[in-house]
Amino acid sequence: MGQVFHRNPKHEYPLAVGGDGPYVIDRDGKRYLDACCGAAVSCLGHSDREVIDAIKAQLDQLPFAHTSFFTNQPMEALAGELVENAPAGIERVYFCSGGSEAVEAALKLARQYYVEIGQAQRTHVIARGQSYHGNTLGALAAGGNLWRRKQFQPLLVEVSHVSPCYAYRGKQPGESDVAYGKRLVSELEEEVLRLGPDRVIAFIAETVGGATLGCVTPVPGYFAGVRAVCDKYGVLLILDEVMCGMGRCGTLYACEHENVVPDLICIGKGLGAGYQPIGALLASAKIYDAVVSGSGFFQHGHTYTGHASACAGALAVQRAVKSRGLLAKVREHGAGLEARLRARFGGHPHVGEIRGRGLFWALELVQEREGKKPFDPNRRINARLKLGALKNGLMCYPMGGTLDGVAGDHVMLAPPYIISDAQLDEAVDKLARSIDEVIGAN
Repeated sequence: MGQVFHRNPKHEYPLAVGGDGPYVIDRDGKRYLDACCGAAVSCLGHSDREVIDAIKAQLDQLPFAHTSFFTNQPMEALAGELVENAPAGIERVYFCSGGSEAVEAALKLARQYYVEIGQAQRTHVIARGQSYHGNTLGALAAGGNLWRRKQFQPLLVEVSHVSPCYAYRGKQPGESDVAYGKRLVSELEEEVLRLGPDRVIAFIAETVGGATLGCVTPVPGYFAGVRAVCDKYGVLLILDEVMCGMGRCGTLYACEHENVVPDLICIGKGLGAGYQPIGALLASAKIYDAVVSGSGFFQHGHTYTGHASACAGALAVQRAVKSRGLLAKVREHGAGLEARLRARFGGHPHVGEIRGRGLFWALELVQEREGKKPFDPNRRINARLKLGALKNGLMCYPMGGTLDGVAGDHVMLAPPYIISDAQLDEAVDKLARSIDEVIGAN
């Protein structure tokens, strides 16, 4: 390695030189099945010719024009595509370069909305524990990942955190899913009242939990209850779908499954499938109209907002998802992946729960299944599993700190929408081998 400041400077990384559908190829010719899309990003795999050609064509025409001077055709077309398929009431799109930027924009726009309508006393944001919203300071403050927050805590704005919707660990003995959801909604309402019902800006949550909890789906009725509390007290609902959205859970927007329309939606990752860096914030008409009729502009911006070639690539991705019927494929292959995981790991002594939706699944790994006892964090199960799987030619997404930011391990699979049945078999086989090599089968 040369002068790159790598994520882990002590680790020697393989050199990726090519892509072939769902595979990444290193300089030695070794093929790695990308069963996690890097970080739920590469939903069309690594060699989609239509997307590559769209980016090349845009580069030939216009690579970049700063959006303080111009709009551009791919940006306008992509916004139209996203809004056309968005939940009712979502009417505007603000583009950025990734998910963390989308969350930052959401938090700032939510605050500005209340300034515009004469409620500048609203200053509080409520989020959930064991959540992840990005690594920039505002997004990190909103997130509830204690390990990521710890050393930067002095730099973070104060954000309230309520309990995550994490039924495997959070439900009380004998409590139904519906009762559990109602209890969490009551906790949110109590926090709104504690802070002052006219002082809360927004509640932000991942529609389906991502990297920190690992594909945790909400219990029935939870988000409907959350929406009702937000409406009761005039609080905005921000849904972070950076990881779980754009088809990953079987619908274009993950909130469709919950029959809930948020005020703001953050997207990224699968929006551009990794072909160019891009993210976006989708806003309701009432928020946009308040800004336009008030100060007249959103007091925010980045150099690469609405980057022409990035938007051209993302537009090609979204059109491919639609024209190739890939949402139906996600649901079909998602059911196949779930069946394979339950058949292989349903009785595994070190798999506590199998959970997910669409092509977004996780195994929570435990030392003792019946008591849900986590592994000792010093064993570094998640880090060892990632390296072990890579040696076996599999890219998966293990993480630690599932319970509280320190203890707990899970591993996520988020394969490309184009994956085949044979490749699903390969992914599960290699994952099983890797888990048994790191943990043991008994």
